[in-house]
Amino acid sequence: MDKKVNIPERRVAVRITCQAPLAFKVCKDETISKIMQGYTQNISSDGIKCAISEKVPLGSTLWLKLNKDAISMCEELEKRSVILQQGILGIVVWCEKKEDNIFDIGVQFLTREEPNLFHADRI
Repeated sequence: MDKKVNIPERRVAVRITCQAPLAFKVCKDETISKIMQGYTQNISSDGIKCAISEKVPLGSTLWLKLNKDAISMCEELEKRSVILQQGILGIVVWCEKKEDNIFDIGVQFLTREEPNLFHADRI
């Protein structure tokens, strides 16, 4: 008989499945004017998992334009996150290549309590 090992959940925030289109920009001088497309997969008040067609380096700051349904799923999102030009700012914390040049990425939302890691005039 196989024993099941119960591994405790490491996430503090509850993740909710949310599959919706999103637009995003990588906040760098050479990419800031390029709007790219992807899909959300799940969302919480701390971050989001997305499927995109571009490889984005770890530590990159993203501007994410989510649909209103995705934002309304997490009430705390609006209270703590950095909202700029109808989008949310976040940092890429992991990236995993899937099939057909699709990448799953994990984005941690920037909060108002964190040091200013971006320049608003570049968005």
